Amino acid sequence: MTVMKTSMRNFFAHKGRMALSAIAVLLSVAFVCGTLVFTDTMSTTFDKLFAATTSDVTVSAKGASDTGETTADNGKPPVMPASVLGEVRKAQGVKSAEGTVFSTSVTVVDGDKENLSPSSGAPTIVGSWNGNDARTMKITSGAAPQGAGQIMVDADTADKHDLKLGDEIGVISAVGTHTAKISAIADFTVTNPGAAIFYLDTKTAQRTLVGESDVYTNVNVTAAAGVSDAQLKKNVTAELGGAFQVKTAKETADANQKDVAGFMNVMKYAMLGFAGIAFLVGIFLIINTFSMLVAQRTREIGLMRAIGSSRKQVNRSVLVEALLLGVVGSLLGVGAGVGLAIGLMKLMGQMGMELSTDDLTVAWTTPVVGLVLGVIVTVLAAYLPARRAGKISPMAALRDAGAPADAKAGWIRAAIGTVLTGTGGFALYLASAADKAKEGSLWLGLGIVLSLIGFVVIGPLLAGAVVRVLGAVLLRMFGPVGRMAERNALRNPRRTGATGAALMIGLALVACLSVVGSSMVASATDQLDKTVGTDFIIQSDRSQLITPQAVKAVKSSPDLAHVTEYRSTQADFTTPDGKTLKDTAITAADPTYATDLRTETVAGKLPDAYKADSMSVHEKFAKDHGIHLGSKIKVAFKDGSAADLTVRAITSSDVVIDAGSMYTSIATLAKYVPADKMPLDSLVFASAKDGRQDAAYASLKSALHDYPQYIVRDQTDYKDALKDQIGQLLNMIYGLLALAIIVAILGVVNTLALSVVERTREIGLMRAIGLSRRQLRRMIRMESVVIALFGALLGLGLGMGWGATAQQLLALEGLGVLDIPWPTIIGVFISSAFVGLFAALIPAFRAGRMNVLNAIATE
Repeated sequence: MTVMKTSMRNFFAHKGRMALSAIAVLLSVAFVCGTLVFTDTMSTTFDKLFAATTSDVTVSAKGASDTGETTADNGKPPVMPASVLGEVRKAQGVKSAEGTVFSTSVTVVDGDKENLSPSSGAPTIVGSWNGNDARTMKITSGAAPQGAGQIMVDADTADKHDLKLGDEIGVISAVGTHTAKISAIADFTVTNPGAAIFYLDTKTAQRTLVGESDVYTNVNVTAAAGVSDAQLKKNVTAELGGAFQVKTAKETADANQKDVAGFMNVMKYAMLGFAGIAFLVGIFLIINTFSMLVAQRTREIGLMRAIGSSRKQVNRSVLVEALLLGVVGSLLGVGAGVGLAIGLMKLMGQMGMELSTDDLTVAWTTPVVGLVLGVIVTVLAAYLPARRAGKISPMAALRDAGAPADAKAGWIRAAIGTVLTGTGGFALYLASAADKAKEGSLWLGLGIVLSLIGFVVIGPLLAGAVVRVLGAVLLRMFGPVGRMAERNALRNPRRTGATGAALMIGLALVACLSVVGSSMVASATDQLDKTVGTDFIIQSDRSQLITPQAVKAVKSSPDLAHVTEYRSTQADFTTPDGKTLKDTAITAADPTYATDLRTETVAGKLPDAYKADSMSVHEKFAKDHGIHLGSKIKVAFKDGSAADLTVRAITSSDVVIDAGSMYTSIATLAKYVPADKMPLDSLVFASAKDGRQDAAYASLKSALHDYPQYIVRDQTDYKDALKDQIGQLLNMIYGLLALAIIVAILGVVNTLALSVVERTREIGLMRAIGLSRRQLRRMIRMESVVIALFGALLGLGLGMGWGATAQQLLALEGLGVLDIPWPTIIGVFISSAFVGLFAALIPAFRAGRMNVLNAIATE
């Protein structure tokens, strides 16, 4: 009971000093809980959507994916004959059945040819209006589409694009472009996570999406009273004879949920990983806080020991304070996490993915995880300071606060840190020297962990050397004030090392990712310059196939020397060694692709692979299956017949662009695959006539005006797009790392604030002998800047080492250019100085306001 009272008294006596540590716990717990609430809410939203939009039993064509979406290479949804509907209705237990048609391989444009697809990446769905959809959508204005000239749009899409009744819109599919006027706007009765949905009448949908009448993509079946979904599925399957896919509502919902679960899990665990980094940084803050509080209370603890308190009681007292800190910070963090989740939902809404707060899901495990994690991390971080407090002897009551030994890093610590750092460095060397990326990545991971721990442990030893160098370069010019700032930073190397290490972790990751990202861009740019010979690349950024109408528009441009079509499909390969390889990718292109992409060959000539009944394979595939020039491979094309193709070229496996591709000609593919089953182009390449590049660029853009889903890029555009994609990814990661850096800044603030309190008497004496308030504040700001720059130097140096090693592994995959983004590195280093200045504002202000006499009288 005495321990608890003492702990409570000390906790509330130093509540101001505990506040920043509590904020660090709060932020970390909030990030964890916010992530869990946000992802759970997304799961709930999709669960409700899939449950509401799924019929009791769904029948679909064999070629459809588990989620029912379009998978055909020809850009059309897999279909089944309309006669299936009559057969389904004959099955026992069927109350009703309705045939529908829908496709996600479509683009919808307004009257100005502006794309109406969601910006969030959610699908655009065009389908036939049916009774199943009427359960989840309510027509709020107009009437359901009837006839070819009418179409219905969902209310969210109408609001985003300012669409109204009577507006003309176009549906672009593999069949062609169909225009219609908006006859109705329908609102969702469930949460729509951002999809754009358009409805046609059934006959128009069949002609627009498939180009055929009397076909359906799905048949939605409703069970009669008392008939279970499982029994209905069994009955329908028996009636159809197993020729089609039959799924219950639960099976369809599970397949849909599995389809989105991958994305959500990646996002969830990535965000939790960054929360873990923030927790790691927070540990240094908590250790520093309790170490300094224990040092400041040395005499007090000594008196407690003198009047009978045991080591265990003192130790427990500090741990109870940490427990209180963890509980308070975690409780506030759980509440803040719910707020963060709501904020993320609003942000996603602005990006096009609508998530309703009505579906906000806070599982009981979320606050429990937040509380347990926050409390455990806080108590563990406080263990070493608590143990140190327990070792304080009763004789400490006769000494000034602070143990002299605290000012020096122990030689054992230095030895352990040196060994860990050296081992980590050796692991990084082994990673850079590895022959295989998979093997090297294991050494890289080990090297990163060991070198990071080593730098943390050896931090106090490094602090002495680095701070002296920084002091000589930056502080000496400020005279005595600068020298005092340097000595204050050197006074307790352990504290300076721990504070700098907190900032080091975040900046090391920033530097590493910057080097990797910059090297990837430089390597890809180098590969483009070396291998790509075409002038223009036409593609969809949403992975949509290129329709025949768009290809025709490209070929109509008068300034082009040639156009190359490029399409991918799958086939079953039977190789000379007798093995059959199922669903192997093969690329069909025009012969001009051999000049559009200068792929290195190790045997034969690539243009020969585009001759009739010919193909190429890559070097590794040839070695694995005993293939040489002249070998024949039996290729059974998907949706087509089998062919015996002769290997005319073997390409190098050591390439980046089109790595591992095997080529044949489109003419060969067309010989064995029916015209209506031919895959559409995934890319189109175009080369301009000599001296007509600018004119060709303009004419291509003009030719594709009616097809906004496709983008024309020259090589400069393509490089810029690649750079932007990697830059966006890095910016997102930097944003998540900002949490750890904010916690590190709090650590600097807390260290300085407690340091000012610790040096109260000293500050009073300096003021008494003539140090002005302005000089005092400057001294504290300089000390903060030096600590921040110390952490930045360690972090940036360590991160560049990690990044350079990672690039060596990328070089094994063909990305062989190491590029250090010096502007970013220098910018981060300079920004660290401003971080130090910012962190020192409040401690410097408080120090300047101290009463001189009261400060001198402080014990």
